[in-house]
Order: sequence, then structure tokens, then C-alpha cells
Amino acid sequence: MKILVLANFDIGLYRFRKELLGELLKENEVYISLPDGELVKNLEEMGCKFIPTKVDRRGMNPVKDMGLFFSYLKIIGKLKPDKVITYTIKPNIYGGIAARILRRNYYTNITGLGTAFQGTGMVTKLVTAMYKLALKKAKTVFFENVGNREVIVGKGIVKEENTCTLNGAGVNLEIFTEKPYPIEENSTKFLFIGRVMKEKGIDELLYSADRLKNEEYKFSLDIVGDFEDDYEGIIKEAEEKGIIKYHGLQRDVRPFIENAHCFVLPSYHEGMANTLLESGATGRPLITSNIHGCLEAVVEGETGFLCEKENGEALYDKMREFIELPYEKKKEMGQKSRKYIAEKFDKKKVVEKTIKELMR
Repeated sequence: MKILVLANFDIGLYRFRKELLGELLKENEVYISLPDGELVKNLEEMGCKFIPTKVDRRGMNPVKDMGLFFSYLKIIGKLKPDKVITYTIKPNIYGGIAARILRRNYYTNITGLGTAFQGTGMVTKLVTAMYKLALKKAKTVFFENVGNREVIVGKGIVKEENTCTLNGAGVNLEIFTEKPYPIEENSTKFLFIGRVMKEKGIDELLYSADRLKNEEYKFSLDIVGDFEDDYEGIIKEAEEKGIIKYHGLQRDVRPFIENAHCFVLPSYHEGMANTLLESGATGRPLITSNIHGCLEAVVEGETGFLCEKENGEALYDKMREFIELPYEKKKEMGQKSRKYIAEKFDKKKVVEKTIKELMR
């Protein structure tokens, strides 16, 4: 069988889908259409056949987007795949419409709703209309949390019987193994991993850290990730004040997770935050937003804490509460976090469920 995967980023496809691709490659030809990048070689070495495709990941440019649509028409028309699998909004929309026009079986993955579904304006209406057009004939629409599914089904974009909800992309428990909880030398180590942007809760995180520092709490905050919004000056200033330490984009985040006492992600919206799963699997407590895509990774008060999104005061309260916990309680929360994530988000189970749905 010939399978075509449409995606927008090599790092995301390799880091979070390589196990799925590996299973598909056992009995199928797998083609990947996405922009060139440093991890494309890794995907090719697995056996995937690469089709370079330009995708503008940010913004809405009608000319570029129509170019992407026609690229997908050409690729699908020439390849004639038995199945098309799409990830992220633009491949979902333009790849879905192209597959529908060319009468190919296609499967859509909603890995998050992003800003497009946060309001009621013209952008939301436009994306809703385009998703209706793209998803109408999809064989299955995969979701990473029930909240996203309820939004899409509620807007009449897709019927519930055509959906499948997964526990995110899952986490590879052999790569993210449980690590000893770090010794606490009079300072609690917090960690954030993600794109440095407003919607990941960076403003609230910096506010909380600044307040904790002013109140002379003993802690550190490491930030790992590249800049998505214009935060370079703000991050530099916070680092100069000793509020944070910025490490930029890191290909292997495991050493940072291992060094942390607690992982913090005050995001505004997520499909399912892989960083939460990876940190929890390593045996670290979690502090995150009380939203779908985050709350599923936490047992409140046992494996971490949940706080209201876009609320710096709420985040500050939870970070302060964690700092004030006895060391043994923090360690216990980390052990429970590993157990919970391993039981619910094992990558092998997620891949098995995905393959079963793709092949039925």
C-alpha cells in the first residue's frame, strides 16, 4: 500500500511520529511531503521517501496558500496514494481538499486548534468554513483531546462517528525513562520547554518568576525553546536580572528535564502538550493550565498542579505552593507523575490504536 503523509515541520514529524511511521513502513511504502530540514535525513534513513514541499507555517498569505494547495494536487495526482494522512492546520485544510477532489482516502489529525478557534471574528469563521470543506469526506479525524473534538463536532465541521480521540501522540517510555529526582540544595529548579511566545504563557511565567524573586524565594527557572514572537529583548532583560536562564532551542531536552524539580507550562491552548508527557515520564511534577491538552497530564495535587490560563496570579500561587512543599513530597509527586503518564500515555498504545483506525 502507498501512504502519503503531509506535514509542515521535520522536527515535529520525527520527534512525535517516528514510531507510527516505523509501523507503517513495515508493510507499506511511505512518502512524506514537508519542507526540507535537518531531520529529513533521519526520516529517509527509516525508509520514508521525501517530497520537498514549501509550507508557510505562520500567517495567512492567500498566494502562498493557494500555491500549497496546487502543490498538493500535483503530488497526490502523480503519486495516487491509497491513503493520505495530514498533520497541522494547513496540510489538514489544503491537503484534505486536494485529497477529496482527487478521491483519495484521507485521514486528518487535529493536533491543536490554535488561535484560529479562540475568537468569533472573521478568521475563525473562515477557518471553520475551510475545515468544513476539507474534513467533509475524511475517513477519520483524529483528536488529541476531547475538548478539541467537542469544538469541531459542535461547529458541525465533522460528525462524531467519524472521529477518533487519542491520548495525544503518546510518549516513548524507553526514550523518556524515569530518572532519579534531583537533590534540592536550598533552591527549587523550574523548567519551561516550548516556543517562546505569548500563547505558551510566557508573560505569566515571567511575571510569576519576577514576583517570586522579589519575595526572595529560592528557585531557578530554565527556559528552553526558540523565539516565535518578539520576546528576545524581554528574555534578555529577564536573564540579566537573574530571573531566568535562557538556553535557546535544544535538540535533546532530556538533560534539562532530568535537572529540574518541576516542569511548568502555562499554555493558552494545546492539542496534547508533548513536553508535559515527556517531563512526567521522566518523573517530574507538572504545573500547567487547566485546559484540555494540558489537564489530562495531571492528577491535581498528586502529580502536579493546575491553574487558570492567562492568569499570572494563579500561576504564581502554584509555583510558590510547590516551592514550599517538603522535598519528600515533591519527590513523591514526581514518582506518581511517572506512573500516571506511563499508564495513560504509552506511545505503543497510541500507535496501536492509530494503526487499527487507519487500516480498518
